[in-house]
Amino acid sequence: MLRRLLLFSLLSFIIFAACNSAEEKKAQQAKEQAITDSIKLIYHPRDANKEVDAFMQKLHKKSAFNGNVLIAKKGKIIYENAFGWADYLRKDSLKIRSQFELASVSKPLTATGILLLVQEGKLKLDQQVKEFFPDFPYEGITVRMLLTHRSGLINYVYFTDDLWPDKKKGMTNMDVMKILAERKPAPYAKPDTRFHYNNSNFMILGAIIEKVSGQSFTVFMQENIFRPAGMKNTHVYSKADYEKIPTDVVGHDKVWRRSVVQNFHDGPVGDKGIYSTVEDLFLFDRAMREGRLINQSWQDSAYAPHNKKSIKGVFNYGFGWRTFEQGKEHVVYHTGWWHGFKNLYVRDLKNDVTIVLLSNMANGSLTHLDDLFKILDMPVIRQGAYNGSGDYVGE
Repeated sequence: MLRRLLLFSLLSFIIFAACNSAEEKKAQQAKEQAITDSIKLIYHPRDANKEVDAFMQKLHKKSAFNGNVLIAKKGKIIYENAFGWADYLRKDSLKIRSQFELASVSKPLTATGILLLVQEGKLKLDQQVKEFFPDFPYEGITVRMLLTHRSGLINYVYFTDDLWPDKKKGMTNMDVMKILAERKPAPYAKPDTRFHYNNSNFMILGAIIEKVSGQSFTVFMQENIFRPAGMKNTHVYSKADYEKIPTDVVGHDKVWRRSVVQNFHDGPVGDKGIYSTVEDLFLFDRAMREGRLINQSWQDSAYAPHNKKSIKGVFNYGFGWRTFEQGKEHVVYHTGWWHGFKNLYVRDLKNDVTIVLLSNMANGSLTHLDDLFKILDMPVIRQGAYNGSGDYVGE
């Protein structure tokens, strides 16, 4: 008996030591990665690409660009800067680590969360929404269709105005799912018949992440996407959780420079609701390239076009990414426009160029970028839709 007890104690010690060693190794790896990420962000204004700086200064002065920019090539930042005000009325200057509402630039991050669950075997692309939400009133809509905007659903932003009683309180994703189940608004089209960009698709994906993971969208994204990617200044903020979303950067109207008031539509997340910085989005790009979030196979699927033809003859759509292909060139990107924020996030996969433009002035400054693409020796992309809640249809 004593011998058995000694053997058991020895085995327990070995198992404990192994587990402890694994935890220590994981912690050490996290520290090393944090140092690596910090090195990636090293930049001094004296190293700024002069052509890019001249372009951005002109964009700020002539086209009224108000926001932050980061541009990197081959994994090295060649330009970053902050232009203008975080809050025009307070004359509060933007800082390079100011957090912006990403608007629809949230969608590639949400898609990455979904594909991570698929990669881990917790979810399948061809599972129907009804498998997660039995009361969902539409047949035949799959996760794949949501990711590619081929569900045919109506945009929840358009039909909930008169259905949400407390306009001071933000809706949650689950609130919208309940409204869909009860009201059954008519869809725009049958499932998988056409590309129809709208926010309902990624709001539902956010709800599915919560259902499958057993965590809030906020916690899941923090633990599985932001933290592993080194995105220390990125958070999910929902009006359902806050009286006022805790960020100093205010979205502004393009004409009168008035701040745009948050409302109950700032509650649902996944389609929007992620707040981040230009540097964190650069780190997300590097984490993806290094395979630290999802493997290359799933990335290739995400970046591939999933529609028969280019939408409006300009771009196609993958799993949460707009795609642009020209010969051997391959660019993935996303635009965003919501409540005074207007953004562009571009990743040139072939030439390894990253462009992050986050703006809190909803004007036309981000439509004048052809010269910037030429400076960076990359394809001039025709960006398609900027409106995060607009409807764009294609085959």
